[in-house]
Amino acid sequence: MQVSKFGGASVKNADAVRNISKIVDSLVKPQVIVVSAMGKMTNAFEALVGHYFAGDRDAMITQYKYIRQYHESIVVDLFGTLKEPLLDPVFQLLNDLEVRLEQQPSMHFDFEYDQIVSFGELFSTRIVSAYLGHSGIDNQWVDIRHVLKTDDIYRDATVDWELTSRLMQGTFTFVNAPLYVTQGFLGGTLSNITTTLGREGSDYTAAIIGNALDAENVTVWKDVPGILNADPRIFPDAGKIDSLSYAETIELSYYGAQVIHPKTLKPLQNKQIPLFVKSFVDATLPGTVIGKDGEQDSMPIFILKRNQVFLTLMARDFSFITEDNLSEILALFSRHRVGINLLQTSALNFTACVDNKNDLTPLMDELKKKLVLRYNDNVELLTIRHYSQEVIDEKLEGCTVIDSQVTRKNARFVIKVN
Repeated sequence: MQVSKFGGASVKNADAVRNISKIVDSLVKPQVIVVSAMGKMTNAFEALVGHYFAGDRDAMITQYKYIRQYHESIVVDLFGTLKEPLLDPVFQLLNDLEVRLEQQPSMHFDFEYDQIVSFGELFSTRIVSAYLGHSGIDNQWVDIRHVLKTDDIYRDATVDWELTSRLMQGTFTFVNAPLYVTQGFLGGTLSNITTTLGREGSDYTAAIIGNALDAENVTVWKDVPGILNADPRIFPDAGKIDSLSYAETIELSYYGAQVIHPKTLKPLQNKQIPLFVKSFVDATLPGTVIGKDGEQDSMPIFILKRNQVFLTLMARDFSFITEDNLSEILALFSRHRVGINLLQTSALNFTACVDNKNDLTPLMDELKKKLVLRYNDNVELLTIRHYSQEVIDEKLEGCTVIDSQVTRKNARFVIKVN
C-alpha cells in the first residue's frame, strides 16, 4: 500500500479538488490519502479561535460566516447544489462548529485552538471524500482522531506509537474500500479529545501512517516539481534535485530550507520507506525521492534566511568565554525561546544569528546585565551547501560579509546587501 498527502494549496478551490481527484484516480491502490485544510483556511480558523477566546463575538461571527461561505462556494462549484446527500456530513460539521462557538471558552488557549482549528481538516476531507464518491472513485472517510492517539499537550502532541500502530492496522484494512481519505495534522487523546501535531503536522501524519502500515512509499504533493536547490523566488535559476538521502534532507531542514521537517522523516527512515515529493500541477513529473541513498553532492544548495539579527557578546573584564559562560548564555536563549541559526565562539566573543520575528528586547536586556552586547540588525544569513569558491564569489558579489563559518560541506555567511 501507499500513502499520499495533499496540502492546502492542492485543495484551495473547486478546480484544485477536481485536479487531485484525477491524480487520486490514477494512483496505485490500495492507498491512504491525507488532506490538509483548504487553501489558507488554517489561518482563517486561527483568526476565528482568536476572536472566540478573546470574547469578541461580532468579529467571531464575521469570521465564521467567511469560513462557511468559503467552503459552501467550493461545494456549489463541485456539486451544483448544497443538497447533495453525500454532503450531509459537511453540514453536520458546520452545525457542530456553531454549537462549539456558542459555548463559553475555557482558560486554556491551546486547548481551544485544537478544538476549533481542527475543523479545517475535517471540512476539507469530508468535501474531498464526497467529491471522489460523486466522481465514481470508491473511498472511505476516516476520522484520524480515533486512530492516531496522542498525549494531551495541545498544539504539539506526542504520538502514542504502539497504540496508534495497532489502531491504524485495524482500521486501514482495505477490506471495504481500496482508498481511505483522512486528515493530516490532527490526533486524539485516550479520552477522544482533539489534539494537533504542531509544525508540518500533515506531512508527519502521512509518515506515521506509512510507518504503521509498512507502506511501500509516501508521496507529498506540492506546487513545485520537486525539491529545489534554492527558493526560486530568490534565486530564479533554481534547479530540481532528483534524489536526497534522509540525512541530507535533515541537514537542509536544520539550516532553514523549506523542505521536509525532520520529524516527518524519522518514522520513514526507521523502516527505510522512501518519500517522494511530487507536483500536483503536473503529476507526470518524476519529482524528488528521499531515501537511504541518493545524496546529491554535486549540486550546490542555497538557503537564505532574511530579517536576521547578528548578536556579539563579550565579557566585561575580557575574561575567556568558558563552558560555564556558554551554558548560562544558551540557557537565556532557551528561556526566551529564541532559536539560534548560527553560533560561533572565540576566546573572548560569543556570536549568534537569530530570527528577528519576535521582540528580542527581553533577551537582550538580560544579556546586557553581565555581558557587553553589540548587534547588527536587518542582516541575512546565506548558507551554501556543497560549495565551491566560484559559487561563493558569485553569491557574495555586492554584499558585505559581517561574519562567516566554513566547514567541509557548508559555507555560511552573515551578510548585508550593499
